[in-house]
Amino acid sequence: MFRPQQLSLQVMLDDAATFDNFHVTAANAQALDYLRDATHLAQFTWLWGAPGAGCSHLLQALCQQEGHARGTLYMPLQMLAQFHPEMLEGLEALDLVCLDDVEHIAGNADWELALFSLFNRLRDSGTRLLIAGRSAPRQLQVQLPDLLSRLQLGLVFQVHELTDEEKIQALQKRARLRGMDLSEEVAHYFLQRTERSSKGLFSLLERLDEHSLRTQRRITIPLVREVLQNDTL
Repeated sequence: MFRPQQLSLQVMLDDAATFDNFHVTAANAQALDYLRDATHLAQFTWLWGAPGAGCSHLLQALCQQEGHARGTLYMPLQMLAQFHPEMLEGLEALDLVCLDDVEHIAGNADWELALFSLFNRLRDSGTRLLIAGRSAPRQLQVQLPDLLSRLQLGLVFQVHELTDEEKIQALQKRARLRGMDLSEEVAHYFLQRTERSSKGLFSLLERLDEHSLRTQRRITIPLVREVLQNDTL
């Protein structure tokens, strides 16, 4: 039989996914405050937002805050939906289960039934469940009516995307945490020249930091241009 600890060894959390480096906006402050205080989590919570809004970041941040020693598990269903739904068996032994990218199992009868069964087992065991997807629960394209009704029982938070100005602030915050000095001019250049998703911007920032350290040069527009040129080679 599948054991939860087997999966925890296969799915590595992103070390950069913490509450401290999640840029807090007024629109997302309530959701962040709720998740940070894990002692008051409802048994079932649903987060939803567009790709890059930060749902995956928040689920992983919560798992890292609680720690595997307390029986937490992060499962990205986008990656795991190709495997057998038996992977959901035994999770009721944990304290916290975080299921990400739930839309990837919608319409799959075997996975929908497995998730419905898991929901009931977690309810009986008292295990806390957090699910993240791209839509509100009632808009998820699941075919099993009982599962759809279960998914609408918990607390629901929308995670809002950052505006361009907020992305600049988030970049500068992430840069400070890495010991970098990122001017507003350079941050604007980021937005104008590369992928505008938060994930893409932070990935470029990481490559820029590595290049800056390797070449012992300050973070300037020419340095950003150099890194972008290297990306196209």
